[in-house]
Amino acid sequence: MEEIDLKELFEFLKSKIEVIIITTILICTLGCLYILFLQKPMYSSYTTVVLGGNNSNNDGSVDSNILGINNTLIETYASVAKSRVVIDKVIKNLKLNTTYEAVAGQVSVSAINKTQIIRIAVSDLDPEVAKDIANETAKAFIKEIERLYKLENIGVLDEAISPVAPYNINIPKTIIVCFLVGIVLSLAILFMIFYFDRTIKSTEQIEQKIKLPILGSVQDFSSKKGGKK
Repeated sequence: MEEIDLKELFEFLKSKIEVIIITTILICTLGCLYILFLQKPMYSSYTTVVLGGNNSNNDGSVDSNILGINNTLIETYASVAKSRVVIDKVIKNLKLNTTYEAVAGQVSVSAINKTQIIRIAVSDLDPEVAKDIANETAKAFIKEIERLYKLENIGVLDEAISPVAPYNINIPKTIIVCFLVGIVLSLAILFMIFYFDRTIKSTEQIEQKIKLPILGSVQDFSSKKGGKK
């Protein structure tokens, strides 16, 4: 592998600083145009459900065994929230003109670690639709859990609200990412050009190639004003 003269590489990159700046500005501009005019804004809304259950004994003390069982069932409960029976009820109650697969793809269910709280999040192009689906999913989910597991003290902790801003559009973040991509991409291209460039640019390169000292050189006057060959 041919050795790279870091000083020569630095001088080459320095001479191409305009290319780096123009490439970076171009990529930043294209990124912003894509975000503003092509990318569809998506809105996310979520609700949380508390799974209380029968966690106390007759004397009012907490039964740790039952509490532990409920904690291990949290993931099962989360799967119920995206089940066909729950989603179909949501579609029917909201009179949505869509399919189970489409709504299920919009719904994200997760359990908050070490708690009996489930978070139901919904993303949609319409913020109101996202809110309505989240709240309706929570209601249908609670009824299904009560029917299947006979849980008590289960209810909504936080109702979903209409999001005010899309979660997938962040112009400052996009500019920063595009700026870094522009610099890295332009440097990578220039490095490849420098590495594969086999033209001789100095007497030092000739000496390195032939391993012999240069006794003399002929100056090029053609670039000077009024110069003659």
